[in-house]
Amino acid sequence: MVEVRQAILGKNDRLAERNRGFFHARGLLTLNVLSSPGSGKTTFLRETVRALASRLKAGVVVGDLATDNDARRLRESGAPVVQITTGTVCHLDAEMVARALKQLDLNGLDLVIIENVGNLVCPASYDLGEDLRVVLLSVTEGEDKPLKYPPMFQAANVVIISKIDLAQACGYDREAALANLRKAAPKALIFETSARTGQGMENWTEYLVQEQRRRKAADPLAL
Repeated sequence: MVEVRQAILGKNDRLAERNRGFFHARGLLTLNVLSSPGSGKTTFLRETVRALASRLKAGVVVGDLATDNDARRLRESGAPVVQITTGTVCHLDAEMVARALKQLDLNGLDLVIIENVGNLVCPASYDLGEDLRVVLLSVTEGEDKPLKYPPMFQAANVVIISKIDLAQACGYDREAALANLRKAAPKALIFETSARTGQGMENWTEYLVQEQRRRKAADPLAL
């Protein structure tokens, strides 16, 4: 079983590197966005795309076990959206993303957002070719989530604390949450946000604008 798993991940990693080269050749910044179900990921991404509209043009790949509900909600942002329905598979892999990209019009895009399947376990093992791995933790989930699911948070470049407008109502312990995040993901940048009220969203979107500029400048031959 270990050998089979290693072979599967080895193939995925090779395809992920191919995806990464493709993204970089087109000057795209690519996010792999992960969370547990109910973290507010889709609303957060919809409002991210809307807030970036005048500065970065985004396209979205959405992964879900069933239904295209999230894809339809994300299309409200005006971004092109491609749906991947995974059925019983609890994560996206690099091959699924590569197939989906053939359906996404990349002309004029600056940013590709991959909304992964809602799960804090399986997706942690699969590189999709992204530049940044972004993990959401909502204030409603409990401050100990980073300690209970360490591989997901250890792999994060960015952690988004979402639904911060609900912090008082649900008895959220901010200091405990930040301490746990620093323990599990000491190198990750942390943004505290509310997609509903807009709190913290400006800092997050400005970060993406600067990151896209920096990465594109690092490869002047990119399209």
